[in-house]
Amino acid sequence: MSLLEVKNATRAFGNLIAVRGVSLAVEPGELRAVIGPNGAGKTTFFNMISGFVRPSSGNIIFDGQDVTEFPAHQRVKIGMARTFQITEIFPELTVRENLRIPVEVAAGYELSAWLSSDADREIRARVVDLLQMSGLTEKADRLVGELSHGDQRATEIMMALALKPRLLLLDEPTAGMGDQETYDITQLIRKLHKDQNLTIVLIEHDMRVVFHLADRIMVLAEGEMLAEGTPQEIAANEAVQTAYLGKAAA
Repeated sequence: MSLLEVKNATRAFGNLIAVRGVSLAVEPGELRAVIGPNGAGKTTFFNMISGFVRPSSGNIIFDGQDVTEFPAHQRVKIGMARTFQITEIFPELTVRENLRIPVEVAAGYELSAWLSSDADREIRARVVDLLQMSGLTEKADRLVGELSHGDQRATEIMMALALKPRLLLLDEPTAGMGDQETYDITQLIRKLHKDQNLTIVLIEHDMRVVFHLADRIMVLAEGEMLAEGTPQEIAANEAVQTAYLGKAAA
């Protein structure tokens, strides 16, 4: 059974149809990329999956359950987490503090004014694991706002992972990065996918990242699915080259 199914999803904003009749099935452990030109409907599509926007029609199925009417926070509780195109972190807190917040949420302590020594020990250990996994240990006690864009993005990704998702949605994880930062974030995503057996769907403009990471790719254009297939199939697709890849290379 697919972990995520999007069935004929459409989203209209007044007379503007941002996404029209798009379907998608993502298998457990898969890394799927969603690409397309600016204005193709990618972020709206992500927002429907994650519960920030409801489809005008169609359904979102997660692990066999229809979650179309679930708000975003409820989808987090059942195993979805996401990052955003503009990095969402707490810049005035340290990396360690940023990670501790979602760890406490995942453990059910977000409303607790006091933690037992055992609970605090458990949370600290989980934060250490996340720091080691991300390569941020040496920067754990620095304010996130002082770090590079790449380290801020890595922190945000690990904050999402701290929620213990089964599906991780990454919205343009390498946006605005130089070559080294792009490489580092790509390696982090690959590590999470392989080592954590995490199912990941990402929106990405950098075709080097997409073709390096993705098992399968879906291409959106003007709110509709233009093509779907392996990286090799997408690279050879003339319609994709015309609508997107060719323009990117021009």
